[in-house]
Amino acid sequence: MKYAFLAFLMVLSGASSSFAQERIYRCGNNEYTNNPSDAKAKNCKLIQGGNVSVIAGTAVKAPAASAPGASGSAAQKVDVNDQRARDSDARGVLEAELKRAEARRTELLAEYKDGKPDHQGIESRNHQKYLDRVAELKAAIARTESDITGIRRELGRSPAPVPVAASAPVAAASPASGAK
Repeated sequence: MKYAFLAFLMVLSGASSSFAQERIYRCGNNEYTNNPSDAKAKNCKLIQGGNVSVIAGTAVKAPAASAPGASGSAAQKVDVNDQRARDSDARGVLEAELKRAEARRTELLAEYKDGKPDHQGIESRNHQKYLDRVAELKAAIARTESDITGIRRELGRSPAPVPVAASAPVAAASPASGAK
């Protein structure tokens, strides 16, 4: 019985070694082979230890070109007048945002009163709440000033407004076409 079990283990170990992976060679970053002659020809390196599982990926397909408006919109050129209108609109939005931020800063500075704002409600009895509110006001002023600086920087980057003389022919044509 003992010999039969030992013989079974030997047969089993021989069968498992036949299922073991052959030597694997790595050629470059993502190429592997188990053919020694190919490995020698491509100057590949033998991988020691561990098994390697390589799964072929699927090919990436290019997007369908049937919808030219959807995918080709970035390649199309924008009309000069349309671009000027967009730039003008963007500049107007930035200028409005700048006015709002400056108004907000003025309100905060008036409330802050050089670091000595008026006490509100329970703050006269709880000094820590007062200090917390003063710190929040100071932080809000700093954020607002940072916003103003950023908006001014963006305004500096945006193209200068178009002179009135250059846009006069377009403006003159618009009222005439709109009146009936």
